[in-house]
Amino acid sequence: MADPQVLCLGEVLFDKLADQAGKPLEQVLSWTDYPGGAPANVACALAKLGTPSAFLGCVGVDAIGNTLVELLQSCGVDERGIQRHPTAPTREVFVVRSEAGDRQFSGFGDRPTDAFADAFLQADQLPIDLFANARILVLGTLELAYADSAAAVRHALTLTQHHPLQVFMDVNWRPMFWQDPAPARDLILELLPQVNLLKLSAEEADWLFETRDPQAIITQFDTLAGVLITDGDRGCTYAVGGYADHVGAFSVDVEDTTGAGDAFVAGFIHQLCQPEATLFKSAEAMRDAVVYASAVGALTTMRAGAIAAQPTVREVEAFLYLNPAPSPSDEAVG
Repeated sequence: MADPQVLCLGEVLFDKLADQAGKPLEQVLSWTDYPGGAPANVACALAKLGTPSAFLGCVGVDAIGNTLVELLQSCGVDERGIQRHPTAPTREVFVVRSEAGDRQFSGFGDRPTDAFADAFLQADQLPIDLFANARILVLGTLELAYADSAAAVRHALTLTQHHPLQVFMDVNWRPMFWQDPAPARDLILELLPQVNLLKLSAEEADWLFETRDPQAIITQFDTLAGVLITDGDRGCTYAVGGYADHVGAFSVDVEDTTGAGDAFVAGFIHQLCQPEATLFKSAEAMRDAVVYASAVGALTTMRAGAIAAQPTVREVEAFLYLNPAPSPSDEAVG
């Protein structure tokens, strides 16, 4: 296996997706389990696209933890960064869906949010050798909710100072993962001076910065080379490498939006990792990369589940061949 170019640190879990769309949690009769967790989604999507990736996270010594590790392996993700907690279970999260396919996280069953294995990711067990040859570290913010995993995040950022890695943060704000969400905003903002590329939803941009202007966000941090703001079917606005634009949309039949943003992130990073990558050399190249990322995200919404729905590189190429690049006035999936 090739050395991973991208390290994805955070959670892997099972999304328990409601079988009955449009029903509130208490009226759902049955659930279907789908592997998920934003950093794991990104790692798998990258591997399917052909970019070597590794997952760094913690699961329980239980059947579903074994299943998730086997899945990561089957996708071609490097698993050397996976830790196993002897007593804490692997996380499961209940997800309800609207009739349109939009999802809403609805809880963790009868366990508190800090009782799961991913909350106990240990900083001193992160495999330093993986950082030596990688190019990008991908982070979310959910692990900042727990003392051990927050320390692991900070240690990983320290390791990037000793190795030439870019840091890509997808905010992925989920208040239900926090026992007390009040400190979350400040904790996230404290890390941003160590981030090179930032992806937010439009709502996250409002929450963190009170603006949806990516250029206005970039000017607040010397280290930021780019900001991408996705807004569901309204597309993606970005300012990256000195180029700013808005990419509109691919019109697709949406079954499930779970993991679409993670697929978008993977599609963009995949372009960034190409040997001949010229993203920062022209406005057209940058726009093409965001269009590619939007296509990966759009294709992921057409099937159920986050990882199961991810496209291969051939599927993305075929989709782009058959579908013209969206214009700013079109609708997009981001």
